[in-house]
Amino acid sequence: MIELLLPADVSSASTRAETVPDGALFPEEEALIAKSVAKRRNDFATARACARRAMAGLGLPPVAVLHGHRGRPLWPEGIVGTLTHCVGYRAAALARAADVLSLGIDAEPHAPLPTGVRELVALPAERERIGPPAPEGTGEIHWDRILFSAKESVFKTWYPVTGVELDFVQADLTFHRTDGPGSGHGSQGPTAAEGTFAARLLLTDPALPTTLHGRWRVEDDIVATAVLVRPDWRENKGM
Repeated sequence: MIELLLPADVSSASTRAETVPDGALFPEEEALIAKSVAKRRNDFATARACARRAMAGLGLPPVAVLHGHRGRPLWPEGIVGTLTHCVGYRAAALARAADVLSLGIDAEPHAPLPTGVRELVALPAERERIGPPAPEGTGEIHWDRILFSAKESVFKTWYPVTGVELDFVQADLTFHRTDGPGSGHGSQGPTAAEGTFAARLLLTDPALPTTLHGRWRVEDDIVATAVLVRPDWRENKGM
């Protein structure tokens, strides 16, 4: 699903597998998670398996993907990339730095946010725009979850360039649906719905535009979002 949100010069790979075969990690990667619980190991390993498939898509040899501050993936020189994992979905997206300044992707289960989280991540204006939470099992789109995912993609795009952590309430998001109102719904909920979003940054940095643009999609009970900034963003806005 991530590949549907990204341009052709971004190499992406995804999986719904929860585990990878033993020996799939490099020794340096194994050392990072040697004391981790099983879930953390599986998330780490499956995301890196996706990363190496994405590397192959760029004609690169497989290498270890270590991490820096707050788990930020460390990529080969001249490469930008991003990882995501949630229950039932893992993905990676990579591009050459000559083509892409920064990008972020995120995947989440398509379900309402836990009680109290909506108020922590959404500005009052955003809560008004997305409306009240949709009850689970009604077939409605969970806009609060899309908002959360989109902000995660925004932050993954922001941090590698600025080195500054961005809080949830430092971006004001507006969503648009492009597949048409009332389309893409089945008896068990939205089977495919998609659109775009704009994130107006309330904390600014000259290295990035003050508004980041992204895309979102809901399919098979997964929410996916992506944000991308080009090196020439001052002349060409958006994706």
